[in-house]
Amino acid sequence: MKRILMIATGGTIASKETAEGLAPALSSQELLACVPEVAKACSVQTVQPFNLDSTNVRAGHWLDIARIIEENYDGFDGFVVTHGTDTMAYTAAALSYLVQNSAKPIVLTGSQKSVYSRDTDARKNLTDAFLFCADDRAFGVRIVFDGSVILGTRAKKTRTRSYNAFSSIDYPAVAVMREGAPFYYIEWHCDGLVIESFGAGGLPNYENDAFRARLSRFLSLGKTAVLTTQVEREGSALDTYAVGRKLRSCGPVLEARCMTLEATVAKLMWILSFAKGKDAEKLFYTPVERDIF
Repeated sequence: MKRILMIATGGTIASKETAEGLAPALSSQELLACVPEVAKACSVQTVQPFNLDSTNVRAGHWLDIARIIEENYDGFDGFVVTHGTDTMAYTAAALSYLVQNSAKPIVLTGSQKSVYSRDTDARKNLTDAFLFCADDRAFGVRIVFDGSVILGTRAKKTRTRSYNAFSSIDYPAVAVMREGAPFYYIEWHCDGLVIESFGAGGLPNYENDAFRARLSRFLSLGKTAVLTTQVEREGSALDTYAVGRKLRSCGPVLEARCMTLEATVAKLMWILSFAKGKDAEKLFYTPVERDIF
């Protein structure tokens, strides 16, 4: 069962009626208690860094959310951020830059009406957010709202009252939620990977060897990766430097050697249309019209 951290920040979803109008009042635990059914899909822990109308959420709060995600990143499989709708798109965009290329889902959601309203959209949105976050294919910063899954960098609030408050601007929605599961419009997967490395071949050690960790995960799925070089002439030599040799520990990385990038891509596409694993490796290293030697 996936472990999800819910980061509650206030907003209409957590509001109650006061003499001055709606204002955030519910705690993270009270909000989570309104959707007990998510316990069947994932294990949830909560934290509440602040409880604000999102009109008052600013850059410092973005950093607070990003810090919580960073500090808890290794301990959870995904994150659900409950947030007011007025500035949700700003926070989603900010997190897209502060937590770039996250392999784990960071899902923002909220509602147009309080979770305590009889005709609220809050319970559906919150449930959808957790179900999407628990999906094996989910990753990156997304807004889940009214059944749509929108990239954090493409979301915009376009309606003040309707339940379909958010639109994906100049880019299709990633998925829609159907019967408790995401139906993807855009499949974020591939069968083959071509890595254009530096020099004779190797990947940098950024972010605790994140490159190699992602490559190991990719290869563990039985997929094919080929390393080439951005240098046009004289080809790759993966075993020359330590940074190249370390890639061998990730799994069966193929090497393009002196092949052009164009030939590497085309050959891999051709091979993966009918072969994989050792068969694909054998075919890749079999010369065709002197493409590799």
